[in-house]
Order: sequence, then structure tokens, then C-alpha cells
Amino acid sequence: MPKLIATNKFAKSDYEIESTYECGISLLGWEVKSLRAKNVKMENAFCSISNGNELWINNLNIAQYMLVKCDPYRSRKLLMHKAEILRLKTKQERLGLILIPLSIYWVQNHIKVEIALAKKLKKFDKREKIKEEELKRKIKNELY
Repeated sequence: MPKLIATNKFAKSDYEIESTYECGISLLGWEVKSLRAKNVKMENAFCSISNGNELWINNLNIAQYMLVKCDPYRSRKLLMHKAEILRLKTKQERLGLILIPLSIYWVQNHIKVEIALAKKLKKFDKREKIKEEELKRKIKNELY
């Protein structure tokens, strides 16, 4: 049973999610301790694939733990099989999608990151999405 650490609050409202993937993350000791205390912000975080076919997470703010001198916004490596990374890269280039992190959670003794291939929504798309959700709620309330 996964234990949730943090979620990206703006992901579902700002993006249309195509598909999701689970991957590991390479962290330092103080970062793990800070994640145990849930001192993380995912607001402006995004993922990128480097030239060496490595998956990185950028702008993930893991707060400083006690008096450790550190960079809370450093790029961290995400752990996936190379074939999966290449599949993500081709989908991203072909369809013009963005890789964003959705959540960070514990699975047994490992920290996992859920990432998604997503498309950025325009302002009018967001309005339409809100209208559809309101209609679904009204219909649901009328039926029950």
C-alpha cells in the first residue's frame, strides 16, 4: 500500500494527462529525511530527458533538513529502464507532450515518483473542463 508524500496540485487542472508511469528517484540522505517529514513542493517541477537518455526531474523543491548546506532545487535522476525512457522520448517528440511529476510516495522502503505525459491546456480548455465537471456533478446529484 503506497504512502503518499506529496502531490502536484496543479497538474490535473493545468494539463490533460495522456499516460502515467512509475519510476524511482536517486536521492541523498538528507533529502530522504526531509521527504519523511513531507517537506517537499512540486509546484514548478518538470521532467526532462538528457542526451545520454537519462531521465531527470528539475525544480523539485526538497526543503533543507536541519543545518545541512545544500541546493534544494538541484536536478535529481529518475530511475527507469532505458527502453521505457526511449519510448517516452519518442512519444514526447512525436506528440509534442510534456513530462510532469504527479506525486511522490513510499512503496515498502523505496521512494517512487509518478510521472505523466501531458498536454498543456489553454485557458478556454480549462473553462470547458470546469463546465463539464459541473454538469457531471449536477447530473449525479439529480440521479441520487
